[in-house]
Amino acid sequence: MRSYPPLAPPDTHCFAAAAGWLGLGNPREAEAELDAIRPEFQQHPDVLDVRWVVCAGQDDWPAALRVAQELLTTAPDLPSGWLHRSYALRRLPEGGGVEAAWNALLPAYPQFPEEQIIPYNLACYACLLGKLDEARDWFHRALKTSDAPRLCAMALGDEDLQPLWPEIHKLGQVKA
Repeated sequence: MRSYPPLAPPDTHCFAAAAGWLGLGNPREAEAELDAIRPEFQQHPDVLDVRWVVCAGQDDWPAALRVAQELLTTAPDLPSGWLHRSYALRRLPEGGGVEAAWNALLPAYPQFPEEQIIPYNLACYACLLGKLDEARDWFHRALKTSDAPRLCAMALGDEDLQPLWPEIHKLGQVKA
């Protein structure tokens, strides 16, 4: 995996302040702090990652998609760009949807086979698309790369996976 130069002061202060504002539930102030980071660091993967969270926190899915695309261009070796892009595509008011999210995330799995959230999200998308056999397969792949009881507990609260809930209960990984 590629190494990225670390942020340095004063940019680290702005970055920390942005994270703090997000923690306080104020994405607008977080965005202002990110905007104060020097231009040469605006494309840094950490900055783009937080900027995506800011866009998502404001339900600005077109902007979130643009930031995810920038992150993918800047750091294709990080799974976050792939995940952010599919998440934004799913919620994009025009030209998006579950199928677009599915198609965008599917190529990421071979690159990041140990990243459990990728097969988990693919299981969610497959369920929503009515592809239950594929959803089962993706969910089982996610189980192999994670803490199974924790993942099952999360899945049993995830409406996207509702068609699989009875099977997830039967896995014996979670107490009903």
